[in-house]
Amino acid sequence: MGNNELPDAFWFKQVFLVAFLISVFYCNVSIFVPKVLLKGRNYKYLLLVVSGAVLFYFSIIYFEQFIKYPMKMHEFFNPGEPYEQRKRWLPGDVFQILLYMVSIGLSTSLALVQKWRRDEEKRQDLERQRINTELSYLKAQINPHFFFNTLNNIYSLTNLNVEKAQKALLKLSRMMRYVLYENQKDETLLKKEVNFIQDYIELMKMRLTPNVILNLKIEEPKEDQIIAPMLLLPFLENSFKHGISNQKECEISIRLEVMGDTLFFETRNQIFPIHSDSPEAKENGIGMVNTQRRLELLYPNKHKLKFGKDEAKNEYWVNLTINLA
Repeated sequence: MGNNELPDAFWFKQVFLVAFLISVFYCNVSIFVPKVLLKGRNYKYLLLVVSGAVLFYFSIIYFEQFIKYPMKMHEFFNPGEPYEQRKRWLPGDVFQILLYMVSIGLSTSLALVQKWRRDEEKRQDLERQRINTELSYLKAQINPHFFFNTLNNIYSLTNLNVEKAQKALLKLSRMMRYVLYENQKDETLLKKEVNFIQDYIELMKMRLTPNVILNLKIEEPKEDQIIAPMLLLPFLENSFKHGISNQKECEISIRLEVMGDTLFFETRNQIFPIHSDSPEAKENGIGMVNTQRRLELLYPNKHKLKFGKDEAKNEYWVNLTINLA
């Protein structure tokens, strides 16, 4: 044993084992698991694994005989002694079968993980498609709702002041430009949304009587934050729709502030019954319902919406906080 280099037969066997195990690994990942195991054919898959183990074992025996592996190893470790064929070394065979089972186990695990990832990506893609479809549907409902309410307000003005109605139409055209272009996007600058809100409030002022007190505290955003377009409008519509009376003194409060990445929005208004002949009386509050749903889809775990009625003051309030980060 002066020469410590192992015989070529040893390395030929190692190459054969590695090549066979790699073939088993990739065949199991790409064929057996996806086309047999994941199709629910468990017994067929088990039969394939056992058959593969038998084929692996006898292939090793045949290859060893072909390269005269036992004799070459005997000559290396016992030089000068005659070679006699003996029974196979059982621990060695068990170890080789274990290598086969490890290859099967790792490849099966990999195939299952790949399948789980594909399913998860598909599920997420379907969820994104569902959310986008639902958001498109909700926005399609909000636009006509907003347009109908605003036109109804302008129609009321035509009976009172034609000049005001003309100014209102000009303002409405600017607002509808925002609706047509910005609302097609998923996001818009908060500055644009605030300008849109201010235009809407100015439009509403044109139809207010002197007995309506309007308290506004709207802060101009200082940074280029983004927000979903027309997200706050339904709350404003609701305030003007229910909080105005032509006979009694009434007060509407609107507050919008931005602190860092957090938007605070609040409305407060008294509640007056809508005239039964008004088209608004026939509506079912679709704008508010859709906005709640949009908030859930667009800002999950990033918004807080609270609203309710103060019975003592006969006042309805809305408090919305959104993390825009």
